[in-house]
Amino acid sequence: MTAAMHLPRFSVRQRITLGVNRYEIHATTPEGREGELMAFAQQKRFAFKEEVTFYTDDSRSRRVFSFKARQRLDVGAQYDVLDEAGTPLGVFAKKFGASLLRSTWTIAVPGLEATGRERSVAVALLRRATDDLPLPFHFDFTDDAGGGPVMSSDRKWSLRDRYDVVVPDTRLDFRVAAAMAVALDALQER
Repeated sequence: MTAAMHLPRFSVRQRITLGVNRYEIHATTPEGREGELMAFAQQKRFAFKEEVTFYTDDSRSRRVFSFKARQRLDVGAQYDVLDEAGTPLGVFAKKFGASLLRSTWTIAVPGLEATGRERSVAVALLRRATDDLPLPFHFDFTDDAGGGPVMSSDRKWSLRDRYDVVVPDTRLDFRVAAAMAVALDALQER
């Protein structure tokens, strides 16, 4: 079953701002360049429950999807991804115990459950020891049932956070993949 909105490759770029995380999500052209703006995301300030809202652009006039924590300030919180009408699209969560060595996340959408881990144990350990260095980190999500690739997110070397996201599994909705990709930046250190 193919997701309602599938995008095989996109980029996430963090904007440098004070006090709030903002991200641009762009489709990637067949030539590998940044293409059409697909969404603009902003993390809600001072929220008891973590929330990130995605809009059509930086005017923030039209909300298109979001993710929100089910619990308050919980290291193992689950996050619901909701469409513009508030209908659930999927859920993701950080696996706290499994994340002690390498950060580990799960994604669930109808017909698919996947687990993602940091690709390199060495980078994971170095990142924990040198928290202030902008080390590139990479996540690979695989299908829990069949083991096939579902999504990968590769952080690039740059002054501001930038990620290349590839989604070969057509069952993973773009909105859930984009929410997970932004969460890997916005929530990773929690």
